[in-house]
Amino acid sequence: MKLNVRAFALTCGLGWGLGLFILTWWIIAFEGFTGDPTFNGRVYRGYSISAAGSFIRLIWAFVDGIVGGAVFAWLYNLFAGRLSGQQA
Repeated sequence: MKLNVRAFALTCGLGWGLGLFILTWWIIAFEGFTGDPTFNGRVYRGYSISAAGSFIRLIWAFVDGIVGGAVFAWLYNLFAGRLSGQQA
């Protein structure tokens, strides 16, 4: 079975982007807005625990998820195609 690279990449992008967006708002709900530097602020440029930062993180994470999902699906299809001829 092969994966559709575009569909898988889009799914990963949406899942990762929305997941981190919701996580940022979860942190804001319980701890409030902060301007403190975070590790995620170093990975995703412009991110901070704020309303604007959550949208910046959404965009960065969406792109990150698309790239990661596309690479994963491409590698999966590559190895699945090569190993499908071999019987275990």
